[in-house]
Amino acid sequence: MNKMLRLMPLAAALLLAGCVNLAPTYERPASPIAEVWPQDGEAYSLSEVKRASLPRWQDFIVDERLRSVIEEGLKNNRSLRQAALNVELARAQYGIQRSELFPTVAAVAQETAQHTPRTASALGVSSTTHSYTAQLAMTSYELDFFGRIRNLNEQALQAYLQSEDAHRSAQSALIAEIAMAWLTLGADQAQLQLQRETLASQEATYKLMEESYKAGAASQLDLEQARTTVTAARAAIVSYVRAVAQDKNALELLVGNSVDEKLLPTGLELNATLAATMPEGLPSEVLFNRPDIWSAERGMRSANAYIGAARAAFFPSISLSAGLGASALDLSDLFSGGSGMWSFTPNLTIPIFTGGLNLANLRAAEATQKIAVAQYEEAIQTAFREVRDALAMEGTVEREVQARQEYADAAQKTYELSDARYKAGAAAYTEVLDAQRAAVAAKQTLIATQLSRASSLVTLYKVLGGGSTLPEDEEVQKGNEQHAGSGEG
Repeated sequence: MNKMLRLMPLAAALLLAGCVNLAPTYERPASPIAEVWPQDGEAYSLSEVKRASLPRWQDFIVDERLRSVIEEGLKNNRSLRQAALNVELARAQYGIQRSELFPTVAAVAQETAQHTPRTASALGVSSTTHSYTAQLAMTSYELDFFGRIRNLNEQALQAYLQSEDAHRSAQSALIAEIAMAWLTLGADQAQLQLQRETLASQEATYKLMEESYKAGAASQLDLEQARTTVTAARAAIVSYVRAVAQDKNALELLVGNSVDEKLLPTGLELNATLAATMPEGLPSEVLFNRPDIWSAERGMRSANAYIGAARAAFFPSISLSAGLGASALDLSDLFSGGSGMWSFTPNLTIPIFTGGLNLANLRAAEATQKIAVAQYEEAIQTAFREVRDALAMEGTVEREVQARQEYADAAQKTYELSDARYKAGAAAYTEVLDAQRAAVAAKQTLIATQLSRASSLVTLYKVLGGGSTLPEDEEVQKGNEQHAGSGEG
């Protein structure tokens, strides 16, 4: 027993000495994008994007109906639910890996009964003996001198944090998808209403034309042309009825449940959201609002830690097993004086020949790290392009809406003048039909452009990382680490 106690300080000293970490020093690569957002060019010069902090999605979405639909989707969407469950899985896996940082101590109680037959007994008498043992045992605890276990733990931590990033990314994408599906439904409802109004106007025109034809004031050609416009409008109505139904189905799929009719748009809702805002800072800083960029950097940290674990495999490993307890032939004597027992088994493993396994693992780790850097740089570049595209859309779509509105107003005025000229006998009916088709087409294009305007705000908000809960600093990572390991037993 005394010898065991004398060895404990030595073991503790060896444990405390394990401070070597063979992983490369992590450094974030230089940003592979421009240092400023694009400002030159007509597409960007007229952008009305304000520089401010990104609002919460609850503040960005101002329409209460749409906000309620999004909240329902965040509760019920199956894809988002899968992402949340993946977080739980990664958290559990990290907890498993983290447990290797600590020794495993177990209480062991054992009874051994042995029967010796007469033929095997030196005395020629059969006998049965019993022995009893009770001890606290520490089994094969590796002293992490070279950081192998700590680096594997870091790798598992980054995998867990990546799952959280994936969940945040899924949440951000779901908010944007629901918003755009809701806006699309409203736009198609506006298109349907336009076609119904057009049909009503054309049916009235057809009735007048029919009366004029009967009175001999209109030709059969004019009558058939009027009939054609009516049937075309009816076909367009059927098409938009189908589109509205499909839009609603798509929205309910995203929400994961049926949507109350009271929460659906009644038309194109141009004021459903706030104007998207540009966070202050350089592009590389702003883009870290995006969870996919965070995830890409987690991948680099994970690969960096894996290199440390692969390097540690070249060095000796020391593991300890120990036990402290009592042993006796009779259960009544188990805890009496003189029954104490102990064991201490250090194990040293020195890699001599592995057939190139360790070297291959190291090369694989280094290649993985280079791939992670390339993936990070690609993620940065992709995000930068998405924001540039969104800014270009933001800088041009408002002017396009204004131009389309002016064109639609002019086309409607042309139709009204043509209709008046026809009724006054100064124009052919074909002129009226052409003007009417142009007016309807202009209104359809205006609605589509207005939808693009509303969708551009949602898109810009999304590509800037809006709609996700952003980690503030490294303290959050430490908190996640503690949280993930809190369920150990």
